[in-house]
Amino acid sequence: QVQLVESGGGLVQPGGSLRLSCVVSGFLSDYYASGWFRQAPGKEREGVSCVREDKKFYQESVKGRFTISRDNAKKTTYLEINNLEPDDTGVYYCAAAGWITTVQAMCRYPQVEYWGQGIAVTVSE
Repeated sequence: QVQLVESGGGLVQPGGSLRLSCVVSGFLSDYYASGWFRQAPGKEREGVSCVREDKKFYQESVKGRFTISRDNAKKTTYLEINNLEPDDTGVYYCAAAGWITTVQAMCRYPQVEYWGQGIAVTVSE
């Protein structure tokens, strides 16, 4: 059974930084895709960044500020967020899939099989 557990959210001032973590358990190998999605208040969920092996995708609005990474030994996918903006506020969801076409497709369509419970990030003074 695949499970995803997020941590690291909270209240941050504009310009601050945050690192989200997602422990992904249950896959039989490390050849799975994982990523982060977010849902801002009143908006649809959108793909922020997705990764599989050395392939990474970033939504245009977060390029240069967000960094996705994985530590397969710890079964953890990270999202480092720098220079936070109020528009980054929302619930962030970890996602994973055993099969995808591309990391871009995972984030855009989305191609997701498993979701985490979501974690809130609030950017405010």
